[in-house]
Amino acid sequence: MLDRDSRFTVPRDAHNVVTELGRVRLGHSNILPGQPPRASQIRCHLPVQQSPSLVKVPGPIDSELIPSLLTLSDVFPTGHHAAVSAGVGPDTTVVVVGDGAVGLCAVLASARLGAPRIIAMSRHADRAALAREFGATDIVAERGAEGIAAVRDLLGGDLADAALECVGTDVAMEQALGSVRGGGRVGFVGVPAGGSQVPIGTLFSRNITIGGGMAPARRYIPELLGDVLAGTVNPGMVFTQTFALDDIAAAYEAMSNRTAIKSLVLP
Repeated sequence: MLDRDSRFTVPRDAHNVVTELGRVRLGHSNILPGQPPRASQIRCHLPVQQSPSLVKVPGPIDSELIPSLLTLSDVFPTGHHAAVSAGVGPDTTVVVVGDGAVGLCAVLASARLGAPRIIAMSRHADRAALAREFGATDIVAERGAEGIAAVRDLLGGDLADAALECVGTDVAMEQALGSVRGGGRVGFVGVPAGGSQVPIGTLFSRNITIGGGMAPARRYIPELLGDVLAGTVNPGMVFTQTFALDDIAAAYEAMSNRTAIKSLVLP
């Protein structure tokens, strides 16, 4: 617990902090990035929903499950939301755009929903390896027109039934739209960065359905929790480095430098 005179550094890119209690959003007033504030200046905002946001996990809990349980507060339900929004199922070929924690969880979610062919777009060997472990059948490193051509080659001249956009840029959305066949579906969960836009004309002319947005994580948790507790899925593998709370700035730096997929911060 912090007293009013406690000081610590707020990382320049601080947004969400992962702890053993889940995800907590930090807010602060009159504090510049990197400036050490007093604890009295820190506000902790917990989500307010009409239904309870806390979910009781039946115990006792194996400590090895904690990383996977933590993903239920954010990245795993978000990846699942992308797959559900795109109608992924046992008859669906899927392209996943984005190899961060959410994109990798979208691969896992697609596999969990029974997709027989999952193409992960990744240029990073460690992330591509984890995508395969999560259920990706193919990896495409190319982007743009070359990436679309690679998808066609893998699917025998066809494009995918569904694409999952897990980045939030206009380039990623273009990649997702270009990777699906006419009449296909795109599930998007990437937080829009830099004014990502959806080309309505493309949706209209190619009859593409698009859905997604902010994931209703609380709604999905009961469905996903059972598989996590049973060990049939292990989304906690996206946590590739662990840090003490005092080293939280290094935790963010590791993610920013892409030396960690997701940083796990322990008290």
